[in-house]
Amino acid sequence: MAATPIAVVTGASSGIGAATARTLAAEGFRVVLTARRKDRIEALAAELNEAGHQATAYALDVTDRAAVDEFATAFRSLAVLVNNAGGALGADPVATGDPADWRQMYETNVIGTLNVTQALLPALTASGDGTIVILSSTAALSAYEGGGGYVAAKHGEHVLAETLRLEIVGTPVRVIEVAPGMVRTEEFATTRFRGDTEKAAKVYAGVDAPLTAEDVADTIGWAVTRPSHVNIDLLVVRPRAQASNTKVHRTL
Repeated sequence: MAATPIAVVTGASSGIGAATARTLAAEGFRVVLTARRKDRIEALAAELNEAGHQATAYALDVTDRAAVDEFATAFRSLAVLVNNAGGALGADPVATGDPADWRQMYETNVIGTLNVTQALLPALTASGDGTIVILSSTAALSAYEGGGGYVAAKHGEHVLAETLRLEIVGTPVRVIEVAPGMVRTEEFATTRFRGDTEKAAKVYAGVDAPLTAEDVADTIGWAVTRPSHVNIDLLVVRPRAQASNTKVHRTL
């Protein structure tokens, strides 16, 4: 009997990461959930196991290279890696943005993705049919005012995906980039505005049906389960009400 394929999901404690873990578990993967918040991922692993799936929680900070390398020693073979850990901080213009915020966004979105991808690439290759998913954003493709630091980080993540795909062509590993637009989750905007729920709510004010974490997870599940010879290089997914990063239909 063939072994159950394993999928690692970073940033699995909430939002898109948690939804992706549920989706991949339902698709038959044994999911390994990583995030800094151990209690969150342990609760999710328990939920999935109780539902008859296979899940394991592993507390991990993707910016800690030594910890990432130690985590990677557990895998001889790996089917899927979903690089979801990341996020945004602040909405200040470039002229007054806090360099510390920019640095933290770069560390989590770009260096974190680099750390985990480098550490797990040998196991993905050894599987003979590996898939790397990088969760970027429509911010990776076009700029918008007040988003300089996040846009810069997501552009870096986008270029990482493009370059890696060029460099490992001919190996049995696919590189898929999923770039969501406006997604309403329980934490993204609130974290960006440092707990200011009023500011966070304004992001989605008047927008009919922003994307949900489950919508994005559904696209990830679809992309990962295409036949091995099919690579979804870049999948941009937005709500119908959003035409671009700066043009959103609102009914106020």
